[in-house]
Amino acid sequence: MNVPLAERIRPQKLEDYISQLHLVGPNGSLTQQIAKGIIPSLLLWGPPGTGKTTLAQIIAQESKRPFYSLSAINSGVAAIREVIDKAKQSGGIFTTKNPILFIDEIHRFSKSQQDSLLAAVEKGWITLIGATTENPSFEVIPALLSRCQVYVLNAFSKDDLLLLLDRAMQKDIDLQNKNINLAETEALLRLSGGDGRKLLNIFELVNNAAETSEIVITNDLVLKLVQQNTVLYDKTGEQHYDIVSAFIKSIRGSDPNAAVYWLARMIEGGEDVKFIARRLLILSSEDIGNANPTAFILANNTFQAVATIGYPESRIILSQCAVYLATSPKSNASYLAIGQAQQIVKQTGDLPVPIHLRNAPTKLMKELGYGEEYKYAHDFDNNFTSQEFLPDAIANTPIYEPGNNARENGIRDFLKNRWKDKYGY
Repeated sequence: MNVPLAERIRPQKLEDYISQLHLVGPNGSLTQQIAKGIIPSLLLWGPPGTGKTTLAQIIAQESKRPFYSLSAINSGVAAIREVIDKAKQSGGIFTTKNPILFIDEIHRFSKSQQDSLLAAVEKGWITLIGATTENPSFEVIPALLSRCQVYVLNAFSKDDLLLLLDRAMQKDIDLQNKNINLAETEALLRLSGGDGRKLLNIFELVNNAAETSEIVITNDLVLKLVQQNTVLYDKTGEQHYDIVSAFIKSIRGSDPNAAVYWLARMIEGGEDVKFIARRLLILSSEDIGNANPTAFILANNTFQAVATIGYPESRIILSQCAVYLATSPKSNASYLAIGQAQQIVKQTGDLPVPIHLRNAPTKLMKELGYGEEYKYAHDFDNNFTSQEFLPDAIANTPIYEPGNNARENGIRDFLKNRWKDKYGY
């Protein structure tokens, strides 16, 4: 049986687990809970290949609990109920040894499937550990989400990935029998995208392709072999984020042909329609914004429509939206503005609200002058009066710069008529 390298060197103990020190380091929240043997139901949220499944298995092993595993991709309500019945028989209710039910890709469960877990979690028949690459706030029903702690796992850092390669060469018997020279690692690390499993898959591919036990790994060798063995699409991790990245960048680059091609790759791979539509909704604001506000409305309607319709008809709606966004004028002015504003907040802290802008709901506040010098815009010509709306410490600081497109040039003219002397429009 050809067991993948990532599975062969999967850590069995917490001390061998790589990365996620905020969770499993000496002072990590999960470390403390495992030590006490009190494990709540939880959701592990993070990119592919960050150790979610491994961590669930280690939690079960170190807390000495029965472990049951399901994949949301191929499990229905009947499978869930069968596992829950087994769990009820193998452990006591509301004890520290409640069986753990691990559900991979839990965001792919329908509402009815998630509903079927509620009683088991609430009554203590199981401790649920769900793994998801999607934001649980969007993909997990509120009733289940409220019963689980959410822990965020981060993509592997460069040091994490290098440590993973070193461990593979030390721990795996097949690799121990080879003389591997990691002359260059840039391509390995870049192609992995912070995904530990993907890194090990590429590393194993390169080593298996070698004709002798003497292997010198270079960037050129890695790129050549990976290009020869690229898979069509893997919605569970391998090219999931690479394909959607190409999709978004094609739309941002105003190429509807490439956008529809990458969309087709995701559709043929069985990608979740809501995942695609959510990315279009984000792009409509981040990359188009006020250059064409209708783009956001269309993207939002697309999200609602495909969530209702599903495949196969939703492919038409997604295609229409992708083409519309790709051929729309672009602007990231609002995206840049909020980024700059957040940076100012981080640098200046909690600056006081100018007294003329403060609310005055009590007599004392009115006596202190709250809101006294505020000028009500509608009392002036053109519904405008020049007054300071920023805190004194950052007065006259320009933050929003309209993009160079027809609609935002109109916005620029509007602002120039009012704020030229203040912000320099």
